Amino acid sequence: MITDVSENLIATRCAASTEPAGVVVRARDLAVSFPTITVATSVLEAARLLAGHNLPGLIVVDAAGCPVTVLPGTQVLRLVIPGYCREDPTLARMIDEPSADMFLRGAEGRTVADLLPSERPEPPVVAPEATVLEVAAVMAQKRSPLVAVAPPRRPMVGGITLDALLDRMLAA
Repeated sequence: MITDVSENLIATRCAASTEPAGVVVRARDLAVSFPTITVATSVLEAARLLAGHNLPGLIVVDAAGCPVTVLPGTQVLRLVIPGYCREDPTLARMIDEPSADMFLRGAEGRTVADLLPSERPEPPVVAPEATVLEVAAVMAQKRSPLVAVAPPRRPMVGGITLDALLDRMLAA
């Protein structure tokens, strides 16, 4: 499934721009197969998945494949950057590149569970029959570059990226 991500995202963008005017597009029409992770996934594996497929984030699912949350790429980045650099980015200038590369090693042994807050807000999930505007509203409200498409309390159908959504909206 992971190797098809880039092709699926490109195919969705192309399909979105060729639909006739007046056709109602639903979330299920925009959703593409999207890689998922669990809370037990290692942070380094999550980072590799993000980088390897140029993804804006990852969808975290439970054992049944139901979306638990969306993990934006910036949250993965937060874990590998020392807290003092996050608090004062000018301190990062004092660290040479070889030393900076060592910070990624600090994520070894850590899992996605370490990235998630103890209280999780409702994940950015839309029903398959949601309209394009509903998808956009959820993305904006949750400040998420990615939404999962899933029926209530059911396994995920796919994901919609901000990029794919904007392509669809601008083509209309």
